[in-house]
Amino acid sequence: MYIINSLYLNKIKDLKKIVLLLMGMAALFTEPAFSQPGNDPNYKLKTVVLDAGHGGRDPGAMVGKKMEKDIALGIILKLGHYIEKYMPDVKVVYTRDGDFFVPLYKRAEIANKIKADLFISVHANICGTPSIHGTETYALGLHRTEDNLEVAKKENSVILLEKDHTTRYEGFDPNSSESYIMFELVQNEFLDQSLMFASDVEDQFRTRAGRRDRGVRQAGFLVLRETSMPSVLIETGYMSNKKELNYLESDNGRAIIASAIFRAFRKYKETIEARSKYHTQLVENKKEEVKPAIDSLAVSKRDTVDLYKGVVFAIQIAASKRELKLEPENFKGVKYLYRIKTDDIYKYLTSASTNEDDVQNQLQEIQKKYPDAYVVAYENGHPVSMQKARRKVAAEASK
Repeated sequence: MYIINSLYLNKIKDLKKIVLLLMGMAALFTEPAFSQPGNDPNYKLKTVVLDAGHGGRDPGAMVGKKMEKDIALGIILKLGHYIEKYMPDVKVVYTRDGDFFVPLYKRAEIANKIKADLFISVHANICGTPSIHGTETYALGLHRTEDNLEVAKKENSVILLEKDHTTRYEGFDPNSSESYIMFELVQNEFLDQSLMFASDVEDQFRTRAGRRDRGVRQAGFLVLRETSMPSVLIETGYMSNKKELNYLESDNGRAIIASAIFRAFRKYKETIEARSKYHTQLVENKKEEVKPAIDSLAVSKRDTVDLYKGVVFAIQIAASKRELKLEPENFKGVKYLYRIKTDDIYKYLTSASTNEDDVQNQLQEIQKKYPDAYVVAYENGHPVSMQKARRKVAAEASK
């Protein structure tokens, strides 16, 4: 991996090809560190790691004497208290329970060592526009907008306080946009669960806490990259907004934020455990495999592509718990729509094709309406990584 990053630093244009090749080879010989919930009928979510961002010599964002590290810790401790009080069957582990510095790699190491079932990292945001406010919950992935990239840069910059960060993070520069190319190549075995929990968190922020829901997002956070379980990073509000800062500084505000995350956690636990039992029962009864609920709509003479047949690429424009009719007026005029339901989340796709180049060529136009849109891949109706899809297509072409 160090060789890859050395080449990357010297020949950035060749990085993508090199890493794609080596990751493709590695994928043939590696297995995920921990099995996903769904394969074990007796699966129980037993351990959660709560991570208060920053700490000690790293204050995080600052407005006057008010520091992000204090806001994050205040919320995390309340969240942990709620879980311990109302869900005593769940073990709560803190990456820090006081004002001290914990390196990013160590936070993930704590979670991996105890084989935690979920990793929750809490932060507060800041920007140069005081009117911006609201919550955002992130899963690991490549940023789709400059705003998402800037948030990742801010949170990742903490590694510069670590003495051995150049070696530890293999040349990663948190302030260089090029460094984040690697996150386009990352396979996250737990992305669906992470997105499901992130969606639950934002729903609770909006409906129970009365906060402005800025949505579920993806970006390249190092702390999430290093974890081997479903993981999210929560930005609980903007310190640059005076009203929101006062809310986050208040004991009542922190309690409401923590209780919203707690409700999302409780729902996630119930859902993931119920799904595990359901999945296993289907296998034991040898019932026919249940396909994702996919609807398609053709609004012109152009043929729609069968997502159940072979490898298909498409552009994902939205994900929501709301079921919307597949009509262009509901999607800013976008046509050729598909809807997939997985884990109580509806994913909305467009421009499906068996040719990735055709899809990539349409991405820029779609992003004018949906800036966070990105290309996804499916094989026989099931989501797969882009790397796996490309390998499959290449293998078929070589026959």
